[in-house]
Amino acid sequence: MTTPRTVTVDGSPVHVFDSGVGPAVLMLHGSGPGTTGSGAWAATAQALGPSWRVLAPDQAGFGGTPAPAGSRGGLRLWTRQAAGLMDALGIEHYAVVGHSMGGAVALAMAAAYPRQVTRVVAVSTMGAPGAPLSADLDALWAAPAGPVGARDMLSRLFLDQTLVTDAAVAARADAMRTGAAAYASLFPPPRARWVDDLTLGARTLAAIRAPVLLVHGADDRVTPLATATRPLLDHLADVRLHVFGRCGHVPAIEHPHEFRHLLSCFLNPDRT
Repeated sequence: MTTPRTVTVDGSPVHVFDSGVGPAVLMLHGSGPGTTGSGAWAATAQALGPSWRVLAPDQAGFGGTPAPAGSRGGLRLWTRQAAGLMDALGIEHYAVVGHSMGGAVALAMAAAYPRQVTRVVAVSTMGAPGAPLSADLDALWAAPAGPVGARDMLSRLFLDQTLVTDAAVAARADAMRTGAAAYASLFPPPRARWVDDLTLGARTLAAIRAPVLLVHGADDRVTPLATATRPLLDHLADVRLHVFGRCGHVPAIEHPHEFRHLLSCFLNPDRT
């Protein structure tokens, strides 16, 4: 059963969903208004089963986690806060799964905390040197709260437009309104600078020694495969790439069963 809780990290509250028992997996969501840890990962956590301990926090500026006073988020804050959360919970070793923005944070954690991070799964990730700001990511970051903005956002996230249902739009619009105050300081224009902030240097990437699984959709317009993930193959020491055909920015939703099997096999090959 998934339990919401608030943990104090460096004097600031972090809202996190904590599910299951066993080897710890920290799951980091992507960006965009209305994004939360539970919204991004609840279904995946449930499918992984109760024998994993899944931690899915709202990162600073998203959902129930405010940005600390004087801060507007950014890679350094999100990386430090995620590691601080695991320290506060007394978890010494863990895998990290990150989507989009969260993938860049996951990779940064692996470089900064090599003794703690055992494995990394970076899905539709940001972080590659030289990656540009796509038009779809620019629009996603700027999406206005409400049904119109929510529908436009979802239409950019998914290749399969049948996933853009009225129910999905309503749920996203509600999440956008709820998290509007926390999100307001993030990603103001010009937005290319926030892509730069999430970029990891070649030396940082080369320093990562944990095994890394890159997962990407072939038709992702938000973080295109060619510029976002393929360049990482040249920099990471222990890396493998899985590409889903007929898939946009969110493989966990567009190909849920295959994604969960891939994730389970990589996180603990001894279990399969």
